Amino acid sequence: MLTTEKKTQAIVAALEDIKATDITVINTSKLSSLFDRMVIASGNSNRQTRALADHVVVKLKESGEEILGREGEETGDWVLIDLGEVIVHIMVPAVRAYYNLEELWNVKHLPNSAANKPK
Repeated sequence: MLTTEKKTQAIVAALEDIKATDITVINTSKLSSLFDRMVIASGNSNRQTRALADHVVVKLKESGEEILGREGEETGDWVLIDLGEVIVHIMVPAVRAYYNLEELWNVKHLPNSAANKPK
């Protein structure tokens, strides 16, 4: 099993593999007992959000991680992947802007996270 940090890095790498945009990692460990990290990413279309979710699942399973749940793949507007201490939200830009999870959680991004460094 991967540590939370390694799991988060694997998720970000999988998202970057197939061109997710606006990848954000939020430390929720002090705000929720349910999970420690939230990864939020955008896909350009419903098809891409589903492909991103599939790719994350494949890569994490290859690392021996258990996928606890997947939701939203029917429409692809917002796909959620539950990996225990890390939750992944993959959304089309309009849905992401509407729900604005970053503001809702009102938390700072993790420092030194590859996902949050300028390209």
